Amino acid sequence: MQRLTPDNACLLVIDLQERLMPTIANAEAITENTALLMSAAAHFGLPIALSEHYLRGLGPTVAAITQALPAGSCRFEKTRFSAVLPQLEAWLSGHGRSNVMVCGVEAHVCVLQTALDLRAAGRTPFLMTDAISAGQAQQIAPALRRLELCGCVPSGCLSAMYELAGDASNPLFKGMLALAKAIRPLPA
Repeated sequence: MQRLTPDNACLLVIDLQERLMPTIANAEAITENTALLMSAAAHFGLPIALSEHYLRGLGPTVAAITQALPAGSCRFEKTRFSAVLPQLEAWLSGHGRSNVMVCGVEAHVCVLQTALDLRAAGRTPFLMTDAISAGQAQQIAPALRRLELCGCVPSGCLSAMYELAGDASNPLFKGMLALAKAIRPLPA
């Protein structure tokens, strides 16, 4: 089993868009956790990619996520449900990252198809379960279970942050700790 390290991981944020988020279960917590995860990824020097599905219909990415997106990140529009498009593949290959922390919406559509395609391409998707949701909450657990059965790794934002730090003596640990303490639990 691979582990997340600053040298082998990146973050992919899927479709947290203005017209979609009002329909998403626990949208506020999902948005906050994603923004915190983006800040932690940037803190550890991880590359970040962000997809936007059918901008004309779903609108741009919500402001909290756009504001957390560091300069130089990969941002792209798609109409395909999977975000694994040639530009994302080229970006992943260019950064040499085999582990992809995945968060976003919707669990049973774009997140599922993206993670399956990442897995098929030989990458290991790490599912940030407290930053993944759907409009129909009952769709989330089956999607995550299917992905786990396909070799994707369920994790959470908090766990990923500590795994990236690796050691309390890591000089970056202290800066990550404030982000980790702000992660919001999702309702059971």
